[in-house]
Amino acid sequence: MFKYLKNDLPASIVVFFVALPLCLGIALASGAPLFSGLIAGIIGGIVVGSLSGSQIGVSGPAAGLAAIVLTAIGTLGGFENFLVAVVLGGIIQIVFSILKAGVIAYYFPSSVIKGMLTGIGIIIILKQIPHFFGYDADPEGDFAFFQVDGENTFSEIINTFNFISPGATFIAVIALSILILWDRVLSKKAKIFQLVQGPLVAVVLGILYFIFTKDNPSWSISSEHLVSVPIPESFDSLKGLLTFPNFAVIGKSEIWITAFTIALVASLETLLCVEATDKLDPYKRTTPTNRELLAQGVGNSISGLVGGLPVTQVIVRSSANIQSGGRTKASAIIHGFFLLISVLLIPRLLNMIPLSVLAAILLIVGYKLAKPKLFKTMYDLGWKQFVPFIVTILGIVFTDLLIGIGLGLGVGIVVILIKSYQNSHFLHIEDKSNGAHKIKMTLAEEVTFFNKGAILKELDSIPENSYLELDVRNTRYLDNDIIEILDDFSEKAKNKNLDIKLISERGIVENPESYIQFFRLNPKK
Repeated sequence: MFKYLKNDLPASIVVFFVALPLCLGIALASGAPLFSGLIAGIIGGIVVGSLSGSQIGVSGPAAGLAAIVLTAIGTLGGFENFLVAVVLGGIIQIVFSILKAGVIAYYFPSSVIKGMLTGIGIIIILKQIPHFFGYDADPEGDFAFFQVDGENTFSEIINTFNFISPGATFIAVIALSILILWDRVLSKKAKIFQLVQGPLVAVVLGILYFIFTKDNPSWSISSEHLVSVPIPESFDSLKGLLTFPNFAVIGKSEIWITAFTIALVASLETLLCVEATDKLDPYKRTTPTNRELLAQGVGNSISGLVGGLPVTQVIVRSSANIQSGGRTKASAIIHGFFLLISVLLIPRLLNMIPLSVLAAILLIVGYKLAKPKLFKTMYDLGWKQFVPFIVTILGIVFTDLLIGIGLGLGVGIVVILIKSYQNSHFLHIEDKSNGAHKIKMTLAEEVTFFNKGAILKELDSIPENSYLELDVRNTRYLDNDIIEILDDFSEKAKNKNLDIKLISERGIVENPESYIQFFRLNPKK
């Protein structure tokens, strides 16, 4: 696992800097204690990272669950009661893994997964613009269109121009310049620039800038524009930051409903992320989805037991890991240890990191997920790929992650139905001599009730006095609805003076009296 430590260690540092504000921001957006987000990040890195079969996926608290957590804490009567639902949700996920529910991941179209990655990239960029300019009214990790501060994604950007912080903006521009220079130029010049990642340099400069300008009111960065990690003064105060579940409420139906909700949403978000990260993986490795559900279930159970938020595999952290050169699961595990050690030993140093610098790092992550070139690539593939792709992006930007994916999937299903309608058969008009048409209709390998409309349309359009050759030799499945259509057509054929030749593996029949009888009495061998 530590064979590629020279790749995984620098990547884990970048993931740590990406994860830190997201852990805190998601906890804030969820109405939960800040420390619960850090606990979830630590568990997601160390526990889930160790058990997972994914080499590049990174787990932690998820923005997609923030609204559910916020509602559930109020409904269930407190955070301690909510933690019981987290523990039970983890156990339910373990049951999902035993039932092999991970297969669901393979039923999402590629266009929707690519739309999800691009949509998340765009929403990261849009959400980080205010933080980049030092406007931090909305917490990091709030990726929904309608925000917890009462604004939406675009009104927040407009408000930013009234609250620009010169100091935060200045160091953010410097950090972004360093990141671009590191990525485009320096990392290609020498190995030292690959081992020491640009984000680490940007963060160190951000801390130094805060230290040297804190006495200058014009260019200093105030505390609300810095990372805000809870600081335990002693071991007893650290214990005081932990919250434990109240199992006295385990019999309440509301607890179980919330547990199933967490299990379902967290599993779906994880499986979608697994599918997406596998597509991003430059080594094209495949994650065992049922093992991933098991890892997430164990992680959620432990996180709930020690006062953490629910965890899922998260595309923002995972893509940052891939973009930074992470090769194995060691990078995810090490990032979890970095979170643990830093919170225990250097919380005051962490609280000197400007949020605008971290926003600069996330802007690069977002851009790499949503490169303009991908839009042209998807457009060139045709409307059947492009439409679900665009709908997924718009859904994510204007609602949230799961609704956006649901919309994209719905459009993808409609596209499949249209393709099924169009590909039910092949029609070839061979001869028009003497005013008579010789028509050959070849049915597809599988013909279902989805194809009724297309086949009815073609049969009704056949002119009088024609000769129809109906070939079903390649058809492996013929729905009863289609057989009944053919049976009804045999009556119309007599009125239109049509000759029909039915060709199948069961034999050749001229002008069959009953298609139903033929197909039922002559089953495929």
